[in-house]
Amino acid sequence: MCGFAGYITTDGKGSEYKEDLIEMMNSIKHRGPDDEGTHIDDMAGLGFRRLSIIGITNGKQPMYNEDGSIVVTFNGEIYNYQDIKADLIEKGHIFKTDADTEVLVHGYEEYGKDLLQKLRGMYAFAIWNREKKEMLMARDIFGIKPLFYTQTENDFVFGSEIKAILKFPTVKKEFNPEALESYLSFQYSILKETFFKGIFRLPPAHYLLWKDGKIEIERYYSPEFNTDESITFDEAVKKVNDVMADSIAAHKISDTEVGGFLSGGVDSSYIVARSNLDKTFSVGFDYPRCNEIPLAKTLSDYVGVKNKSKLITTEEYFEEFPKIMNHVDEPLSDPSCIALYFLCKLASEQVKVVLSGEGSDELFGGYNIYKSPIALKPMMAIPRPVRRGVRKILTKLPVNFKGKNYMIRAGLDLEERYIGNAYIFHTPEVYKMLKKPIKKYTPESITKPIYDKVKDKDDITKMQYLDINTWLWGDILNKADTMSMAHSLEVRVPFLDKEVAKVAFSIPVEHRVDKHETKRYFRKAASEFMPDITAERKKLGFPIPVRNWLREDKYYNLVKDTLTSKEADLFFNTDYLVNLLDRHYHEKCDNSRKIWTVYAFVLWYQKHFAAAC
Repeated sequence: MCGFAGYITTDGKGSEYKEDLIEMMNSIKHRGPDDEGTHIDDMAGLGFRRLSIIGITNGKQPMYNEDGSIVVTFNGEIYNYQDIKADLIEKGHIFKTDADTEVLVHGYEEYGKDLLQKLRGMYAFAIWNREKKEMLMARDIFGIKPLFYTQTENDFVFGSEIKAILKFPTVKKEFNPEALESYLSFQYSILKETFFKGIFRLPPAHYLLWKDGKIEIERYYSPEFNTDESITFDEAVKKVNDVMADSIAAHKISDTEVGGFLSGGVDSSYIVARSNLDKTFSVGFDYPRCNEIPLAKTLSDYVGVKNKSKLITTEEYFEEFPKIMNHVDEPLSDPSCIALYFLCKLASEQVKVVLSGEGSDELFGGYNIYKSPIALKPMMAIPRPVRRGVRKILTKLPVNFKGKNYMIRAGLDLEERYIGNAYIFHTPEVYKMLKKPIKKYTPESITKPIYDKVKDKDDITKMQYLDINTWLWGDILNKADTMSMAHSLEVRVPFLDKEVAKVAFSIPVEHRVDKHETKRYFRKAASEFMPDITAERKKLGFPIPVRNWLREDKYYNLVKDTLTSKEADLFFNTDYLVNLLDRHYHEKCDNSRKIWTVYAFVLWYQKHFAAAC
């Protein structure tokens, strides 16, 4: 895993930006401290920072074809590179290295952009064709690896992180207010245009072709649930165990030691139990219900692996949070990202590569909220107009009673009530809290094109499909890449594999979720390799005691100072924010996620744009 950055100029002055390219590379040195390399010609510059994992001695980048007309920079791993390499050698291509990067060089020569259909891995890359004067860029099918770009009057600029792009002299650093409204609902940056005006993310499973100053972006892969209703539960169990054995073996290919993240949950436990690793790493908090270290120790003892752990104190968390908001390019309000930061730091002290359990919930149906369509099914017998009418009455009723929220939810269509795994602020509340709401996007307008592609599917499948296309890359994989790369650590995710997805998308919904259990067939598969108590454990995520912290005077006051700062006052009606905080502090309701979402944004803005205030 590495990082790259570069530019293309249309004025023939490409060679004049050498020092700027060095600055771009230095800004992402944390992604690759082991080596660096550049390519500069009169039209383009490509810079690379390397974390050496495969082909350590001869995998230097940028990498070229035989005559130097094709130049490649690549971040990630191609797990089937040996198969592709054998095919290309048969076709007459000559390889000079042991690195997986070289299959991109010769694969592009042989197949052009059709090479993307052959790749199995996590990747973002840029291929500069000096003869055709065009660039092909692509991002892996799930969005494990990031890639950003912008186009100025004469220049096309790109990089693994936004901070590298901002180092280029013709790129203007400007806040994008349109990103804020959707962030407040989703808790992450979901628009194609980032929090920096004019700087865009290349979506997962897309390629970008630049030529003559014009950009063409196309999707080359789409996750499709084509269930095979003939598959029995036991067959589903066998299929997932077989494909995961293959995926884990592929993800362990490395010239350096591979470790593993280990919590008390089934996902990381399954990876560790089947990977034959030597070292695992865990973190917890100094709150009883937020400490998974004992559970991780139990599993590590069960499978016979070493486990190194760290108990994160509240003081450490709040001390590091502002520093992390300074490091990240866009605000991350998922509180677990800080726990992941400490976990990556712990692992990086002993290994360069770890296996992790991201993606299982989206592919296999693991989130508890996926049971909601089953819970609401009895209400679906009531005509829709009646349900919506009841909801309208109940939302205005000041009295709370058992079943009220259930009936309110039943009055909404899935597409209205579910925008992903997090729904922090609903649109009316966003408009109340912002001083100058733009009102360009609503959560529903963002998710509608995704829902439209699965109109014929059941509600559980629709929810999974939406999360794969939003939450997975926007929150889960974003924080994994950002926090791991901050410590020069490569995180590999065996669940997020093309072959695993093929199996997952074929499994009937009743094997995935019922009213009692999520990812049913996977839990049964996991029970063959770990104690039942671990395989059956309810989904918790990364438990963070934010709710408790915001009811302690010290942290209540710290957060309140931020929510009433001059930076917060630029965007928010701060009295509204203080009311949210006070109601939480006095235990009138749980506003912790709402408060934390705003708090993270204001801290991030202070670190990146404070001079504008």
